[in-house]
Amino acid sequence: MLHPSSRLPANWPATITWLLLGFICYALPWSVIAAPGEPPVLRIQGSNTIGAKLGPALVKGLMEERGLRDIRLQQGAAENEQRVIGVNAEGQEVRIEVAAHGSGTGFTALKDGSAELAASSRPIKPAEAQLLTSLGDLKGRDAEQIIALDGLAIILNPNNPLASLTTEQLARIFAGEVKTWEELGGRGGEIRLYARDDKSGTYDTFKELVLAAHGKTLAANAKRFESSEQLSDSVSQDSHGIGFIGLPYIRQAKALAIADGDSQAMPPSTTLIATEDYPLSRRLFLYLPPGQQNPWAKALVQFAHSPRGQAIVEQTGFIAQTVRAVKVAADSNLPHDYRELASQAQRLSVNFRFQEGSATLDNKAQRDLERVLDYLQSHDKLNQAVVLVGFGDPKLDPERAALLSKLRAMAVRRELARHGVAFREITGLGDQLPVAANDGEDGRLKNRRVEVWVY
Repeated sequence: MLHPSSRLPANWPATITWLLLGFICYALPWSVIAAPGEPPVLRIQGSNTIGAKLGPALVKGLMEERGLRDIRLQQGAAENEQRVIGVNAEGQEVRIEVAAHGSGTGFTALKDGSAELAASSRPIKPAEAQLLTSLGDLKGRDAEQIIALDGLAIILNPNNPLASLTTEQLARIFAGEVKTWEELGGRGGEIRLYARDDKSGTYDTFKELVLAAHGKTLAANAKRFESSEQLSDSVSQDSHGIGFIGLPYIRQAKALAIADGDSQAMPPSTTLIATEDYPLSRRLFLYLPPGQQNPWAKALVQFAHSPRGQAIVEQTGFIAQTVRAVKVAADSNLPHDYRELASQAQRLSVNFRFQEGSATLDNKAQRDLERVLDYLQSHDKLNQAVVLVGFGDPKLDPERAALLSKLRAMAVRRELARHGVAFREITGLGDQLPVAANDGEDGRLKNRRVEVWVY
């Protein structure tokens, strides 16, 4: 029996419980107990194209670079949401959340403070930028970060014999005006339409590059999908189907070659998307508000631009911005001077483009200057090995078009020459070799470009 003075107090179960909790807190690292309730260090909201694979893969790569261990992916609170979790050197869990409900939701999340980074598979719209002016200039170079390139693939069932379409034909198909494959010279009867949902940046891009460019709207009977994978798999299993999808999601489907205006039909190849010549190429963005002080947000953007980050871009099926030299076939239908260049030199996998209505390089081109310089330095091409070729849109006076195209090349020359590049030749080919239709500003802007060639 216990001595009377040693009797347990009336509330002894609670006392024992608190003693045990105290021992556990003393014996185990505080982080093990606190981690589950800790908020995420970074929240990313927006594009399904980015958020499904690329975003989590970049986050995982950043965590690895920072020495985190036990990194794992976990399903989030809802469909198309993921958590990337790692453990740091102090044993603390670090969690980054990636929600992928469409590009537009990313800008909404920046506005209401529920995310620090917006992922988008299309440029921010003027109305969105206006609503976010309190966060700074979201169209500025420091805010608008192009992390990868992608192409919208027009996909069919693998047994469909059709090989190519124009953007005008695509617009009429998805508007419901072309109803059978026989109208396109094919076979198979009724055409069935598959499209991404309204929140999707993929849909916004298709709507802008195809539908709106030809004054069309999407047919009401199109089947809509939030998931890229589900859309692609549905088309590949439907002999009547046609859909549009980001390049990594072609999966078992067949991709068509696409022409725009007077351009030749181009497949969604790596090189043609890297140069943004493919008519349905697009940029993938992270938007980082200028005043955003979250260190993980800044680190992720920097990591995405790094060689390791761009390697992850390639591994996930997108097109990296890594500069490479590519041999171009010297086809007989090319202009004489250009054919001579193609027979002797190689083209770099990058085009310089300009801000709308300006001779100023756009945000991607400004960063591409650094990439091209790195390539020229590492391949000993700084002295008399580089040719710049400018292009533009038609003018009433062809000589004026040629002059303006050469002036664009001179603008790139000026920037590269500051860093010691001595050029072999600077030339302008005017409105020759268009890559887009010239009947709209978007197409003309795409045709105003400068190619880089090296000997």
